[in-house]
Amino acid sequence: MMRTRQQIPSGRHPHDRSAMGWRHDTAYREAQQIMKNRRGVSRLFFDEKGTAAIEFGLVATFLSFLFLGLADFGMAYWEQMQVGNAASAGAEYAINAATAWTQAGVTTAVTGATSLGSIQATPAPTQTCGCPSATTGITAATGTPPTCGSSCAGGGTAGTYVTVNAQASYSFIFRYPGIASPLTLTASTTVRIN
Repeated sequence: MMRTRQQIPSGRHPHDRSAMGWRHDTAYREAQQIMKNRRGVSRLFFDEKGTAAIEFGLVATFLSFLFLGLADFGMAYWEQMQVGNAASAGAEYAINAATAWTQAGVTTAVTGATSLGSIQATPAPTQTCGCPSATTGITAATGTPPTCGSSCAGGGTAGTYVTVNAQASYSFIFRYPGIASPLTLTASTTVRIN
């Protein structure tokens, strides 16, 4: 096919590399090829070469961020379970020691129950005397001061309860809007020891 004067810019010839830069010449030849195929610019809109790579790049980026976020929140949830297990271990110590439990013993049980470095038994474990309640958990026993072994309003006798608290801090790998970092993870367990 012979090129017409309209297809070649005035004053330039497709093989004149001194007048046009090498890159411009390559682009010019590509434009000439498009015009030769008589499709023009519309060919670029319907060309499907490379679409799979572009789609993969977009989807892989999204899935990578999703996976990293899930891993980050998964580690935070695992640490929250460890804090809960530590509070339960302190409560188990109080049950086994019964009336001879000490705050130092509960603290040792809480910190020794997990490998988390930031685990603490705070606030300190407390002992209360009360009656079980379906709505509030534990209500204070009657009497001044409240005595364990007295009668409860709903029947039964007041018992001694120990509340064990545990807390740790977790620092997220990434910053998330609206979520503080480090995040304080807490757990509390209340048990009757007699």
